[in-house]
Amino acid sequence: MSDTIAAIATGNVMSAIGIIRLSGDKAIDIASAVFSPSSGRKLSDYQDRTLVLGVLHSSEGDILDNCLCTISRAPNSYTGENTAELQCHGSPTVLRLALEVLFANGARQALAGEFTKRAFLNGRMDLTQAEAVIDLIDAETGEAAKNAAGQLGGAILRRTDKIYNDLVDIITHYHAVLDYPDEDIEEFEMKSYTDTLKKAREELQSLLSTFERGRIMKSGVRVAIVGRPNAGKSSLLNALLGYERAIVTAIPGTTRDTIEEFVTLGGVKLRLADTAGLRGTDDPIEKIGVDRAKSAAEASELIMAVFDGSEALCSEDYEAIETSKSAKHRLAVVNKRDLPHKIDMSVINSNFEVVCQVSALDRTGLDELGKAVASFFPMPAAPAGEILTNSRHADAVGRALISIDAAVFAMISETTPDIVLTETENALNALGELSGKTVRDDITARIFERFCVGK
Repeated sequence: MSDTIAAIATGNVMSAIGIIRLSGDKAIDIASAVFSPSSGRKLSDYQDRTLVLGVLHSSEGDILDNCLCTISRAPNSYTGENTAELQCHGSPTVLRLALEVLFANGARQALAGEFTKRAFLNGRMDLTQAEAVIDLIDAETGEAAKNAAGQLGGAILRRTDKIYNDLVDIITHYHAVLDYPDEDIEEFEMKSYTDTLKKAREELQSLLSTFERGRIMKSGVRVAIVGRPNAGKSSLLNALLGYERAIVTAIPGTTRDTIEEFVTLGGVKLRLADTAGLRGTDDPIEKIGVDRAKSAAEASELIMAVFDGSEALCSEDYEAIETSKSAKHRLAVVNKRDLPHKIDMSVINSNFEVVCQVSALDRTGLDELGKAVASFFPMPAAPAGEILTNSRHADAVGRALISIDAAVFAMISETTPDIVLTETENALNALGELSGKTVRDDITARIFERFCVGK
C-alpha cells in the first residue's frame, strides 16, 4: 500500500464545496506540489489537522482554485497513512482538473472503498466499524444513523472483544491439556470455564436478538395497503409521503398496478405497496392488478386495510378483511374521519386489534397511525450501535453461539478435551470473522466493493 491514492470524496454534482482526499506515503509531498499556502510557508511546516488557506495550481503554475488544505501524518489519520484533503469550490470541472494535477504528480485513482479498506488493514478500525461507514451514509432514519454512528465508534467490537479474549484463554488452556495429558483440569477450573462460556452465550444471544429490529431498520418492513376501490388507499400513500405519488380520482379502479415507496412512520422504515382495489372485475388489466394486490398482501409483514368511514361496509370491504388475515401484523385504517361516519365500527373493531381513524385529505390522524405501527415493531433494549443490522454479523454471531453451546455441552458431559477445543476454536473463528481478525480476503473485497469511490 505504498502507492498514493486520490479521489473526490463529495458527489460529482455542482455544490458549494468539493473535497478531494489523498492517502499514502507521498500524499503530503504531492499535495505540497500542487498547493501553495497564502502565508508563503511550506505545507509540510504546518501541524496536523490545521486548515491552510492557499491556491491550487497546475504543473505549469496556472491557478485552478483558491482552496483550503489540511494534512495528517501517519499513523494518526483516518487511513493510518499520510493523508491530505483539499477543500475546493464544488465545480465538477474544477475537481476534475485538480484530480488530473494530482495524478500527474504521482497519485493514482482510488478504488471504491479503498480509503476505508486501508484504515481497516492498518488497524485503524475493525471490519464492523468499516461496514458502519456505509451504513451511516445509507441511513434513512435517525434511529439508523445513531446505530451506525455507534458501530463506527466500535460498539460491536466492545461488546464482543471480552468474549473473544475469554475464548483465547480457554483455547490456550485446553491446548496445554492436550500437550500434557497427565495434567488434569481441576474441578474449580472446569466450572470457571463453563461459567465463562455460559456468560458468553447469554451475551451473544442478547446481541443476536436485536437483528430482527436491525433488519427492519436497514431494509424496512414490507407493508401492503389494501382495500376496496376508492377507499382512499392512494390518498393515504400520498399523505404519508407528503407529495402526490399516486394518481387519485373519483373513478374506481384508477390504481391498477402496485406502487412501492419507502417512508418512515413512527420511527419505523416502511416499504409501502399501494395496491389495486379489491373487487371482482372483467377488465383483464385490472384483474392482473387485483392478483398483484393479493400477492403483495401475502408477502407483507404488515397490512394496512383501508376503509371508507363515510360509507357502509360492502362485500369488497369484507374481502379486504379476509385478505388482511394473511399478514403477521395488521391494522385497520378508517379513512375520511372528517366526514360523518356510516361505517359499522363494531365489525372493524371485532376483526382488528388496532384501529386508526385518519383523514388522508387533511393528513390528520397520521401521528396516531405512526404510533400504531411502532407498537408492532418495538425497539430492543440496546444502546445505539449494539443493534445488528448486517446479515453477515448475525450469521457470525449465530455460528459462534452454536459452537459455544456445543462446547458447554462437551464440558458438562466430560467428553474428551479435543471436542471442547474444536468447538471453542470454531466460536473464536466466527467472532474473528465478525471483527475481521480471521475473515477471508474474498469476503473483505466484497464488503469494500459496496462503497463509493472516495470513501
